[in-house]
Amino acid sequence: MWIPGGEFSMGSTVESESLCGLPGVTRDALPVHRVYVDGFWMDKTELTNEEFEKFIKATGYITVAERVPTQEEFPGAPPENLVAGSTVFTPTKSEVPLDDYLQWWRYVKGANWRHPEGPRSDLKGKEKYPVVQIAYEDAVAYAKWAGKRLPTEAEWEFAARGGLTGKLYSWGDDFRPADKPMANTYQGKFPVKDTGADGFAGLAPVASFAPNGYGLYDVAGNAWEWVSDWYRADYYAELGKASGVARNPQGPTSPLDPAEPLTKKRVQRGGSFLCTDQYCSRYMVGTRGKGEVSTASNHLGVRLVMDAQ
Repeated sequence: MWIPGGEFSMGSTVESESLCGLPGVTRDALPVHRVYVDGFWMDKTELTNEEFEKFIKATGYITVAERVPTQEEFPGAPPENLVAGSTVFTPTKSEVPLDDYLQWWRYVKGANWRHPEGPRSDLKGKEKYPVVQIAYEDAVAYAKWAGKRLPTEAEWEFAARGGLTGKLYSWGDDFRPADKPMANTYQGKFPVKDTGADGFAGLAPVASFAPNGYGLYDVAGNAWEWVSDWYRADYYAELGKASGVARNPQGPTSPLDPAEPLTKKRVQRGGSFLCTDQYCSRYMVGTRGKGEVSTASNHLGVRLVMDAQ
């Protein structure tokens, strides 16, 4: 879809600072600041399994999750975790405090894009689902092969807003207008059971919900999407200090997450099927996610862009 470009207010207000279970987590989306982006083309859906499979067959590429990690890459990892695999969301048996995400995430041997939830899972009948278990390196490799690139964080947010100004979601301010689900998110008691009240427990096929004003599907929920920017918690503050409008910002030159200063992270956007106002409501269009560049999961994918010709 053609994204016309223009000027907009980027970020999320302090009202969202208690998202994701812990106060202050989303202050990295402050201050709201003015940004201009040039026009570009953007895929109307998240990258699908069938599209990614074409790339694998054409190139023989091996994803990060399919490779055996080394102690040098993950010096703090237990030796038993140094096997090919990836992280998988695992519901808890009962309600738990929401201050420790390790209660519902586990490293699963053999989990990868072909087996998103582990060796016993597969992609049968899921050709139109978002490809997940994609590390940043994998997303870049596919983009290069396809003649595309990852969007900048600014491009992603401009496109996700769909031409709307100052709205909480890509469709407006009401999360469920006329009781109609607008995105694939988590219903039920997190992290115990997703009831699937929106029609899907877990991932949904792409374009299962209405598009935004630019014709883009699933810019809220379903699968998180990598963007090209390094993650720095203070980046918006730096942009906010500058006078005027930031034009086509490319992100900071280096990463820094104060919570894990030695870990290299890139920005992720849009939230996923695991997002809920009980813990993480980052399906709100101005909020930000982050992830270690070599780490994938069963709710993380990508959407790509092309420059105007």
